[in-house]
Amino acid sequence: MLAALALVVACCPAARADDKVQTAGDVLQVALPSAAIVATLAQRDEAGTKQLVLSLGVTWAVTTALKYATHETRPNGGDLSFPSGHTSSSFATAEFMRRRYGWKWGVPFYALAAFVGYSRVESHMHYTHDVIAGAAIGFASSFIFTTPRQHWTAAVSGDMHGGQFSLSRVW
Repeated sequence: MLAALALVVACCPAARADDKVQTAGDVLQVALPSAAIVATLAQRDEAGTKQLVLSLGVTWAVTTALKYATHETRPNGGDLSFPSGHTSSSFATAEFMRRRYGWKWGVPFYALAAFVGYSRVESHMHYTHDVIAGAAIGFASSFIFTTPRQHWTAAVSGDMHGGQFSLSRVW
């Protein structure tokens, strides 16, 4: 995923720095949920796939409803600034990955989601409060609709003097 982001930024040498940041944020808004869906499918986590889709759907619905309810003007003069949809979907994905699979997955997704939020302010598409609200909506949705993955792990170890069997469950 980081390689794809680097390719997008590198392929546009004539673009201004803020254009590259905006393009990278646009790509990540799609890449993060896509990568999360691929991760759930690769792990054969049907329940996780359903939770992610539900969370993203609720995130989209709340974000869209607020955009049309507030009609806030963007820093660049456009409409529908509040809240940031790019940021809400990115943070919904990051919190899903953290809550479902732990911080090992959550940290890189949160770092990339934070970059998406930064990109929206840097490219003058949103105000800081738009991004904070979007992040809160995405976080809340995944926090509510995602459960940690629980699975059993068995291990056997031993040597010439004895053996051990252990069974553990990730909560």
